[in-house]
Amino acid sequence: MMPLPSDALAISIAGRSPGLAAETVEAVVTLPTFRRPKQVLETLASLGAQKTERRFAVIVMENEAEAREGARAALPLFERDEMPGLVVIAHERGNCSAYNAGWQTAILQFPNFKHLLVIDDDEVAEPDWLERMCRAAETLRADIVGGPQVPVFADPSHARWAEHPVFAPPYYETGRVPALYSSGNLLVGRNVLTAMGPPFLDLRFNFMGGGDSDFLSRAAQKGFALGWCAEARVKETVPARRVESDWIRARSLRNGVISTLVEKKKRAGTPFAGAKVLLKSLALLAASPLRGVVRLARTGSPATGLYPVYVALGRVLAEFGYANEQYRQPEKN
Repeated sequence: MMPLPSDALAISIAGRSPGLAAETVEAVVTLPTFRRPKQVLETLASLGAQKTERRFAVIVMENEAEAREGARAALPLFERDEMPGLVVIAHERGNCSAYNAGWQTAILQFPNFKHLLVIDDDEVAEPDWLERMCRAAETLRADIVGGPQVPVFADPSHARWAEHPVFAPPYYETGRVPALYSSGNLLVGRNVLTAMGPPFLDLRFNFMGGGDSDFLSRAAQKGFALGWCAEARVKETVPARRVESDWIRARSLRNGVISTLVEKKKRAGTPFAGAKVLLKSLALLAASPLRGVVRLARTGSPATGLYPVYVALGRVLAEFGYANEQYRQPEKN
């Protein structure tokens, strides 16, 4: 196992494809994995089926440094040159650590790539995904592009949950957008990575999630253009536990906490920053019952109606140090 030089990040290379011509790679796809060996192979199969003339490579970031089930499953594909790229071990546990390891590896290993894409190990890319994401970045002149994560429920009877705010996309049409929130289906320009510098994602979000939302917020503050490609879809597997009321409630509260933390960082250094964030949170909490009733009337779903209440409550709870670290117990996530 070869160590990878990197600004104090604990990364090592588990393997690479022998025929990899790193200098010719135009796009790099980063794929974090944690205890999902079967699913990571499904994700890799979808990447191998991409319809594009662009030369791309894949970096799998294994975040289980002991058992390494994902790395063991993926390595043969790379060693047989069936998949161009590398498998690396991100030794420091956590969502943000895994992303940072992959993005830093891309910068160090591929000197000429233009686009970095992100897909998770519970997602499968449609055949035109990579081409559509790259083309959207170029035609929209966007530095960062997001795309929809289409939920595929393990239990088909749960399909009605697709429009719940936890699963629904933030936009439905392709174009420039004011904000992006998730890295589950994302393209980031090399220019963004070099300007933002490592560590790209704030490790304080490692087990809560939201490091991606914070990164995207900071990038927008720096003036980078954001876009959305509605046609570049990935399909996300949603296990049955994710439609249980306690999981939906926990995720909704977490979204509120993240909203407060990201806004605090955004306003840092401005007059009365903390007070402004708190007042906004209290105003949202006061308005949330009415907003919930409006959502309930529109959708007929009590869970959808409760969403703004939980988010507003999460925003206020964040002021008292509440942090719902769902990634601490991945088996329950």
